[in-house]
Amino acid sequence: MRESYPFKVIDLFAGAGGLTSGFSEKLGNNFQSVLANDFNNCAVEAYNANFGRHCVCGDIIALLSNPNIEIPKADVVIGGPPCQGFSLLNKNRDGDLRKEMWRPFLEVVERADVDVFLIENVPQLLGSPEYFAIVERAQQMGFKIASAKLCAADYGVPQTRHRAFILGCRFADPQDVFPPKPTHRKPNENDETNGLFADSISGVLPVWRTVRDAIGDLKPPVGIEIRQTKPPYDLHFGRTPTPNSLARYQAIPDEGMNRFDLQRLAPELTPDCWIRKTSGGTDLFGRLWWDKPAFTIRTEFFKPEKGRYLHPSQHRPITHREAARLQSFPDNFLFCGSKIEIAKQIGNAVPPLLAAAVAHSILELLCRKRQVVEILEPYPTDSQLKNEAVLCLV
Repeated sequence: MRESYPFKVIDLFAGAGGLTSGFSEKLGNNFQSVLANDFNNCAVEAYNANFGRHCVCGDIIALLSNPNIEIPKADVVIGGPPCQGFSLLNKNRDGDLRKEMWRPFLEVVERADVDVFLIENVPQLLGSPEYFAIVERAQQMGFKIASAKLCAADYGVPQTRHRAFILGCRFADPQDVFPPKPTHRKPNENDETNGLFADSISGVLPVWRTVRDAIGDLKPPVGIEIRQTKPPYDLHFGRTPTPNSLARYQAIPDEGMNRFDLQRLAPELTPDCWIRKTSGGTDLFGRLWWDKPAFTIRTEFFKPEKGRYLHPSQHRPITHREAARLQSFPDNFLFCGSKIEIAKQIGNAVPPLLAAAVAHSILELLCRKRQVVEILEPYPTDSQLKNEAVLCLV
C-alpha cells in the first residue's frame, strides 16, 4: 500500500531525539527523519547514533543563513524551541531571546513547504503573548491551529510530566484529531473514553504506569562511572555521597518523604536555607513512591536537593538508567558524552511515548490527505513505486 511509505520529518532543537523517537516506526508511527538540528554537540552525536547521520550541529540562525545547507522538502517540522524563557524556574524572563526561537522554527516550516508542524514547550507557553504571536504568524502562513497541555502519564510514561503542544495543519482542522486520546488513566478515575486505545476486552484503559513498573527489576547500581557493559547496567551507576548526605537519606526512609520530614525528624541535618523556607518546594529532597508515577525528570535528577529524585527504598538518588526509563526511553537508546551531558539529554527530552501519541494524531491527518490525493491521482506504476522507495532511503 502507498500508505506504507514514510512521511518525512524535520526535527529542530532536537536534543538526543526524544521527539523523533516517538515518530519512529518502532513506536507504531510512519515517519522518516530527513534533517535535524541542535546546538549541543553531544546531543547531536546521540541523535545521529540513533537515527542516522543527518543531525546538523549549530545555531539554527546560522543554519538558515548557511548557503551550503539545504532545507529539504518534508511533510512535518517538529521541535521544542528552548523553553527556559517561559519556565517558572526562570525569574528573569523579560527580554529573554529564547522566547523568540519559534521564529526561525516557522521559517524552516515555510522553506520545507510542510503541511504540518508541531511545537512542544512548557505549559507556560499556552496563553502567553508569544503563544498568540505564534498562532497569528502561523495563520498568516495558512495553518489552522490546535493546542493542548498533555500529561505524559496519560500516554504510558511513568511520570506526571506536563508539556504544551501547538499543532498546525494547512489542509484540515487539527482539532479533529488532536489532542490524542489517552492510552492510560489515573488510578480510581472513571474511564469514560472507551475509545481507540481502550482495552479490547474490558473497555477500560490501563492505569498509569508506576516507578515500580519502570525500574523495579533493576539491581542496585555499581560504581560511579559509565560502565562498559550491556544495557541497562551501562548507565546504572551511583554517586559517592558525603557522610552528611547519606545521613539525610537515612533520616527519611519512607516513600514520599521530603525536606519537611527531614526538618521534623532530623533538624540538625537540615540546611538553614530549608528551615528558613517555610513554604513551597515540597518535592525537594523527596523520595519517589513505588506505586505512583515519578514527578518531572529534569536535567539534574542526580541531585536530590533539586527535586523528588530519591529512590523509593534505597538511600540514593536515581541513576541515569532509572531516569531514562522514567522518561520512557528504551534501554537500547544510545546517549553520548559525559555523565552530565547524558543527564541533559535525558532530562531535556520529550518522553518518547508521549511523542508517539502526538505523532499518531499527525499520522492520521497526513494519511487522510494522502488517501484524498490517491483518489484524485492515478495509482503509480511499479517502476514509480520502486523509485519512490529508493528516494525515501537516501
